[in-house]
Amino acid sequence: MEPQTADRPQSPSARGPVASFVRFVVCGGGIGVLSSFAVPLVAMTMPWAMANAVITVASTLLCTELHALFTFGTGSRPGRRRHLQSSGSAAAAYAVTCAAMFLLHLVQSTPGMRTEQAVYLAASALAGIGRFLVLRVFVFTAPRRTVRPSGTVAPLPAPPLPRTAVTPAC
Repeated sequence: MEPQTADRPQSPSARGPVASFVRFVVCGGGIGVLSSFAVPLVAMTMPWAMANAVITVASTLLCTELHALFTFGTGSRPGRRRHLQSSGSAAAAYAVTCAAMFLLHLVQSTPGMRTEQAVYLAASALAGIGRFLVLRVFVFTAPRRTVRPSGTVAPLPAPPLPRTAVTPAC
């Protein structure tokens, strides 16, 4: 097999999980910090909940682009399928943090700000690790190719042809 070259991107698994995770934290964390500043600015022109939703959608789209190109090195921009899968994992992470805060308030009716922050950050960290795993294993995984004993790579199979309905002629 030939070595990876600069013009050929490495597959996500070739980059290594630690390097990918560091890139994931830098990209996602950096966008998260920028988003935390953007929400109050946008909230000056619309209700806070709407501003948060707009910034969340925009940051998820941007993060998916960065993760495809930089974190996991797919070599191409993500398509609609990857954007949908990534937004699904972001929604699941959001649900985890909401559930953690809900459980905290069930256990402690008036937790202090530090306790809330600690619970939120812990839930965010766990959700982020889960999201990284989902993105790495399912969303940004490279298509599997088989290597023949001769060392050549077998081409990917052609996609199946779409089925068309055949109507009998009358």
